[in-house]
This record gives sequence, C-alpha cells and structure tokens, in this order.
Amino acid sequence: MKILLTGATGYVGGRLLEQIEADGHEVRCLAREPSHARAIAAPRTEVVRGDVLDADSLEAAFEDIDAAYYLIHSMGSQGDFEERDRAGARNFAAAARRAGVERIIYLGGLGRGSDLSPHLRSRQEIGEILRAGSVPTLELRASIIIGSGSLSFELVRALVERLPVMVTPRWVNVRAQPLAIEDLIAYLVASLDGPPENRVYEIGGADQVSYGDIMREYANQRGLHRFMIPVPVLTPHLSSLWLGLVTPVYARIGRKLIDGVRNSTVVEDHSALERFSVRPRGIRNSIARALVNEDREFARTRWSDALSSGGDTGWGGEKLGSRLVDSRVRTVSADARQAFAPIRRLGGNVGWYGSSALWRVRGFLDLLVGGVGSRRGRRDPEHLRPGDTLDFWRVEAFEPDRLLRLAAEMKLPGRAWLQFEVELGESSTEVRQTALFDPRGLFGLLYWYALYPVHQFVFDRLLEGIVARTGEEAGGAAEHGITSEQPPTAERKAVNPEDVRHVHLA
Repeated sequence: MKILLTGATGYVGGRLLEQIEADGHEVRCLAREPSHARAIAAPRTEVVRGDVLDADSLEAAFEDIDAAYYLIHSMGSQGDFEERDRAGARNFAAAARRAGVERIIYLGGLGRGSDLSPHLRSRQEIGEILRAGSVPTLELRASIIIGSGSLSFELVRALVERLPVMVTPRWVNVRAQPLAIEDLIAYLVASLDGPPENRVYEIGGADQVSYGDIMREYANQRGLHRFMIPVPVLTPHLSSLWLGLVTPVYARIGRKLIDGVRNSTVVEDHSALERFSVRPRGIRNSIARALVNEDREFARTRWSDALSSGGDTGWGGEKLGSRLVDSRVRTVSADARQAFAPIRRLGGNVGWYGSSALWRVRGFLDLLVGGVGSRRGRRDPEHLRPGDTLDFWRVEAFEPDRLLRLAAEMKLPGRAWLQFEVELGESSTEVRQTALFDPRGLFGLLYWYALYPVHQFVFDRLLEGIVARTGEEAGGAAEHGITSEQPPTAERKAVNPEDVRHVHLA
C-alpha cells in the first residue's frame, strides 16, 4: 500500500512513520520543511514539500496514493487557529478526492457535549470536514497520550519531579482515559486494514483516571512523595501561566491544553474493541513503559533540531521537554575533520580547554561525595568509541567527524549530557556545543540556576578552546599542503517554535 503521511516530524507521526516503514509500506511524507522529515525517514521513503494551507502544493503529494494520514492541528499557533484548520482540512479532502485516494485516517480528540473547549471542538470539526468529503475517513478519537516525550506525559513529569507540594485546580480531578503511545500506533496501523469506512471510533486505555491519579502513579513509580492541595478558584488562564513557569509547555499551548482538560475524555462507545484487535494497557503499565523507554527515545532525539534559533540560547534560556538546555554555536573556516579533532581529544591529559582547573576541582568535589571523580581519564588519547569513560563522563554516542555525546556519571541532582556536533556548510563549518540537564526535583532546579555564573564561564571557554584549536589544526594542514576531500552537506535550518503554524498532534 502507498501511504501519504502528514505530521511525520511530530510526536505521533514520527513513531507512526517508523512503524509503517517497518511494515513494508511505500511511504511519502508531506512536509513544509522537507529537510526535517528527511532526517528521520528511511532512505526509501519519499519526502515532498507541501502545506495543507496551500492547495496547489498537494496535487503532486497525492499522486498514486492509496491511504492518507491526517495528523495536523494548529494548537500551537497564534490567531484564529480554528479557521486555518478548517481550510487545511478542506484542501486535504479535496486533493484526496481528485487523486482517487481510497481512505483517510484522522486522529482526533475524545470529548462529548455542547461545552467542549475550542481546541477539542476544532479537533472534532476537522473530522467532520474530512468525513463530509467523498473519501471515506476513519477518525480515531483519543484521550491524552502517555509515552516518553509526549506533551501530556512531559507535563505530568515536570509537575511531579519539580513540585513536592502542588496546588491543584479542579481540572486535575476531571476523568480521562489515557492511551499508551504504543497502543495508539497499533490503532493507527490497524486502520489501514479492512474495507474503507466513514465513521468515528473512540479509543482509550484500560483505565479511567484523573490527571491527579496519573501524577500520583508517576510519583509512586519514581519513588517520590508528593502532596496535592485542591484549590477551586484556579482558572484555566492562571493555570496556563503557572504551567509556563514549571513545565515545558508554552503558555498559550498550556492555556488551550488546560481549557481542554476541563472536559471529560472517556470512551463511551466501545465499538473500537470489536473493530480492532488492539487491547490497550492500563495507566500503570503505560507509565512504566514510558519511563523504561525514556532514555532510549531521548537518545534518538537531536536536541539542536528543537532549539528556538540557530545561535546561542544562553545558559538556562531554553527548555526541551522538562530538560534544561544550554546550546551555543560557532562557525569556523575548516573542514569537519579539522573541527572535530579537538572534540575527539577532550579530557584526559588534554583537559577541557581553558578551564581545566575548574574541571579538576569539580572532579575532586565529586570524589568527596562518593562519585567517580576525574581520575579515570580516557582509554586512548586520540580515539573514542561508545561506552568509553572520559573523566567523569561516558561516551554515549560517537560518529567520527560529526557527533560526540557524553553522559555524566558524576553525582548530580539529576542527569546531564554534553553533546558536540559538527556540520559542514558550503563555505564554513558549524560547531554546536549543547549541555543538557534533566533536574530531579526542586533541588535539581536550584543546582542548575545556582551554578549559572560558573557554567556560563566554563562552557563558553570550552567552545572557544575548541574553536582556537580548530584554527591550529587547519593552519597546520594548510602549512603541509593538506586539503580536505570531504563533500559539503546541506546546512540544517533550526525551527523557531514561535513561527510554526501547525503543531503535529501529541
């Protein structure tokens, strides 16, 4: 079957892409920025440029397509997102009709009644628009999604990890039916089977619980003790501002999200259990799987692709999920091999370029509290491989002349990574250094911000030292008449979340 997938760079779409590729389907991804989809798609998957708001761009995308997934919604955009969603759905349905597509599969949101939030009302209206066309549209309506990296899970995770005591508004007690990401993908894949149908299926996990229940179960599995104090006067607007301070959710997305959770999202029509062979897991197992998969899924994520600009973010100035990021970039006149050489030699006897004394002090303090310190050094002064120790770091990922990711093994109130990326442009090379911290509780946040001046100095000196040694490397090569034969690669353009018109469904 030949499938058109929208939203491939989103949370659900990315996982669905991986599954339908593995199942052997011929896949074409529709993306406004093809380079972003190309980075995650298999080599045999086709990626085309297009936008559902630009009807003319859809014609080529639908050529020879049998089934199309519609996984787009504008919750993160400013202005009249509802009208943009209507226009996009109409364009998509019309293009599918003209191309003779057999079926459309759409992921909507659970909820019933006349007082639905604008977000849920729009989600369901999109399904109605698609079903009103001549192409049979199967709509799956889901509650919140539980999985490592999902918006709902990251919200719960951030609240529970950071707040020992939580003042909880009434929406925390509203009932939902959380669905594990694995089960959602199974439903989406199974929707390709059977005759095309024009109907709605409500899908949810095995348990009906509240957001409060989810937070308590997460705290239980993490061994955390949390206290919740109910307050009946906290409005959706105030809740969204509060979430903006303590969670990774942008305030305007938080407002729409909170406005939506005031509606109960439970399954009332159980016909999906007859139509599909999927038997969804309960909340306990869903959270356990999300926690187990968290490190594996996070390691596959390119942090810099989610940063808000191509330049420095400034220490503490960026959130990625519930993690805190310091990312800085420098451009050098050298090839990738020369730029990566100083990165490859970090640690051990070479040290950390410009502030090695502070790194040694950090290692000594780590020894005092029972950590590994920096006495381990490194296995080889020139060569690295995944699993190598490097002072109080361990090599988590290594790609010669392109990528080095280190996972911290010192004693910390959280988890930390340090990543270096080198990318060759048309006339220069970009070196990106990213420090990332996953704080554990309130003390973890205090640790991050209390060390602001030290980290600002250390990480700036580290990158400047790499740049200076890159110049020495390039100068030495030029002196000996050595040139690089490495072909240039396309420059990756970072995305500013404030400019994104469509947020792929999470």
